Amino acid sequence: MASRILPSPEAEWIETDGLGGFASGTVSGIRTRRYHGLLIPATMPPAGRTVLVNGFEAWIEAHGETFPITSQRYGPDVIYPDGAKRLRSFRLEPWPIWSVELREGLQIEQELFAVHGSPTVAICWRLLGDSSGSAKLRVRPLLSGRDFHATHHENGSFSFEANQQLDKVVWHPYQDLPAINVRSNARYVHEPCWYRNFLYLEEKRRGLDCIEDLASPGVFEFEIAREPALWILSAEDRHTDEAGTLSDLYTFLREEERARRARFPSPLHRAGDAYIVKRGNGKTIIAGYPWFGDWGRDTFIALRGLCLATGRLNEAHDILLQWASAVSEGMLPNRFPDRGEIPEFNSVDASLWYIVAVHDYLRDRHNGMSGTPIANSDLQKLQAAIEAILTGYQEGTRFGIRAAEDGLLSCGQPGVQLTWMDAKVGDWVVTPRSGKPVEVQALWINALWIASRFSRRWTEPFERGKASFEQRFWNEAASALFDVVDCDHRPGVNDPSLRPNQIFAVGGLPFQLLEGERARRVVNTVETNLLTPIGLRSLGPKEPGYAPHYEGGVVQRDGSYHQGTVWPWLIGPFVEGWLRVRNNTVEARAEARKRFLDPLRKHLDDAGLGHISEIADAEYPHTPRGCPFQAWSMGEFMRLESMLGR
Repeated sequence: MASRILPSPEAEWIETDGLGGFASGTVSGIRTRRYHGLLIPATMPPAGRTVLVNGFEAWIEAHGETFPITSQRYGPDVIYPDGAKRLRSFRLEPWPIWSVELREGLQIEQELFAVHGSPTVAICWRLLGDSSGSAKLRVRPLLSGRDFHATHHENGSFSFEANQQLDKVVWHPYQDLPAINVRSNARYVHEPCWYRNFLYLEEKRRGLDCIEDLASPGVFEFEIAREPALWILSAEDRHTDEAGTLSDLYTFLREEERARRARFPSPLHRAGDAYIVKRGNGKTIIAGYPWFGDWGRDTFIALRGLCLATGRLNEAHDILLQWASAVSEGMLPNRFPDRGEIPEFNSVDASLWYIVAVHDYLRDRHNGMSGTPIANSDLQKLQAAIEAILTGYQEGTRFGIRAAEDGLLSCGQPGVQLTWMDAKVGDWVVTPRSGKPVEVQALWINALWIASRFSRRWTEPFERGKASFEQRFWNEAASALFDVVDCDHRPGVNDPSLRPNQIFAVGGLPFQLLEGERARRVVNTVETNLLTPIGLRSLGPKEPGYAPHYEGGVVQRDGSYHQGTVWPWLIGPFVEGWLRVRNNTVEARAEARKRFLDPLRKHLDDAGLGHISEIADAEYPHTPRGCPFQAWSMGEFMRLESMLGR
């Protein structure tokens, strides 16, 4: 038997196409989420993601034996057939590659990659070892045609019809969705049937729809002993209609994609690239795979690591200009509105994070980092967006957002969640934080400081807000900052809950609000009570309502989302604050790399392979939860990598 070189069988991989679409699954090949699939294009890039090809059944017929090389999980909880047990190795670079042992001396290798800039996935199987005699690979695709948040069930509307021409097969299961175009060097045999009762274990654990039926129109038969089996799936016909041999097309796509990935300096940079996608004529950032779109707050936080720390200033330029046109009454939408949608503006901090991102982008431009020089007209657009945001906030806008007489920013009204701690279940806002939240003030004062550098109008508001912050937020008894002052707009009523939001007064933003002894005490309090190897807890363990684990159904999970659950993205502002109170010495950076970055590097081999998760349990072993591929988690990790150097 060959030795096994495998991460956890449930660990997940992802291949993205630069348009918002993707392919994703587990190391074992057993789908555990309704979001796992081979061909999930964004039909309105980067939105409208639709599952067209969920997976496949595959088996080898050789030497008079049949060897399944895939497995499926069916309800109530049965795995069949046993192909996953034959898996011997899995590699992530330069794309997912599996090695399956059929018997001693005979293996099959499968590689899969997404084609950047096209809703296309290419798969190749190669027989390795003693393959004398005949060997056939049979592949039966499993199709749906549904929104990626939904599940699919047997119905009479599904069209199994196959249009065959030479080495191409086209299915069009539902007329309002893209057709599925396939090219292969196989013989296609049309044998329609339904596969019923697939069970998605992760969805079951999350209390969501977890049972699905999939349609299979036929079987592809490859003479794999004679040549590698090639299978190209696409939601457009650009590649599948190209002239020339299939082998030439596959080689061209493979080498183009290999060369593109080789231009990135490291696997971490390649992973970060997955989140930067096309929107219209510009760019945006997907907040997380597999289920998030491009959210405002997430975009501007993640951009500083994904784009600026990696020298991708042109992409940062495109993203910031794309969003500049979306300012309304001083606010940016919480997520970018797609065509025909009503924008959602329930975010007090997205607009302020935008200003911080613009500042960092212009700083890096000024410092001569790579990228095309910014045109004066574009600079004016960015500055106009900043002015529009601050003017709207100063005069007052939606949801009670308004600069108060003390120079701080007041926000909130019943039933609306405005800060990044935004969990809501029905009418229940879990962490309302109405009044003057601490990180919102840090962002507001930073935004005023940034604007005051090109407009004197904002100098006095900046100085007034800073003075009020220093006077009103310090909680001497806790050696910390209040999380919210003037709670529910009641003057003098303060929330002393121990949360990580106070760290932004010391780290994570261009202007440091707290210095000296108070800054050191805040960092020490956060480190002692909230730091874990994978990020910061969202609530101190001794606080009322602390939730040690993020699990259960929707209500249970959303109720614990910001009640202790660990957030890896917060490690960025924490480490920056930790370094600032130690004068950012060479010795401090070396210690920070060892203490804070090394544990996160290990996490790259868990959950979403090569990526960092959205959240984790508050208590040991800090099991990763939520989105396995999260943009701001990756962005802040990459920003720290750049900040700390090697």
